[in-house]
Amino acid sequence: MGKENITHVTEFVLLGLSSDRETQIFLFVVFLSIYLLTAVGNLLIIVLINVDSRLHTPMYFFLKNLSFADLCFSTSIVPQMLLHFLVMKKTISFVGCSIQMVFFLVAGATESSLLAAMSYDRYVAVCKPLHYSTVMTQRACAQLATVSWASGGLVSLVDSTFTLCLPYQGQNVINHYFCEPPALLKLASADTYQAEMALFSMGVVILLVPVSFILVSYWNILSTVMQMQTGEGRLKVFSTCGSHLIVVVYFYGSTIFTYMRPNSRKMNKEDKVISVFYSVITSMMNPFIYSLRNKHIKEAFRKTFGR
Repeated sequence: MGKENITHVTEFVLLGLSSDRETQIFLFVVFLSIYLLTAVGNLLIIVLINVDSRLHTPMYFFLKNLSFADLCFSTSIVPQMLLHFLVMKKTISFVGCSIQMVFFLVAGATESSLLAAMSYDRYVAVCKPLHYSTVMTQRACAQLATVSWASGGLVSLVDSTFTLCLPYQGQNVINHYFCEPPALLKLASADTYQAEMALFSMGVVILLVPVSFILVSYWNILSTVMQMQTGEGRLKVFSTCGSHLIVVVYFYGSTIFTYMRPNSRKMNKEDKVISVFYSVITSMMNPFIYSLRNKHIKEAFRKTFGR
């Protein structure tokens, strides 16, 4: 009889980043600006790479995929966050929460794999320049991109299945600004050990393995650069590697902190702030760090939109 009276959650309440009305209006302006920069920057890169034949190279092929992943990543989270800054009832249906989680995980995990693929491309270009054209063929690039998106789909399938198949009864208030597995698990009405282990395992596959590969690639790149005779070439590569490593630290550092540690029963303000780095800020930074400072992108922009 007791089991028949159990009420399953049909919608969740998202507490967001702040409950203060004035702070919410301020955050709305800030995150709207960030989202517009993210959308315009990533769409611009996709358009420029498509229309300018000089950018039809492996590096820009991966950048185009990264920009699309960033666009999906940000769009799966920020529009709903902006809406909740303006309304009093900050709810999301269970179905809507599930859809957001699936798309967020696909885009985020794919981005992690793409960053590793891009570091491999730079490794071959700098350390094996004579073999670059034979290693980074169009087919090889397509395979790396396919594996990246497939790994994103796999991680999303595993994480969302283990998270959403748990029973959610009674408590429906999520102390977060979007439906993320670690935050949702805190509301589960059953033991979450298997789900936590699944998230941890996928974290090893999609976070620790790629970031280790990236660090090894850049270590080899820096070792090769140190042997360069010209100071100008050395400075150029150092500048590029330095900016790329900033993204690695921001994205992987904040994501590993969230997904690779024991799941406490409370979500504090620091956890939410840290999640902003990988869910919002990184998608805005990537176009500027990887592309818009690039002289070839600037030339393509002038050619496409200049008089």
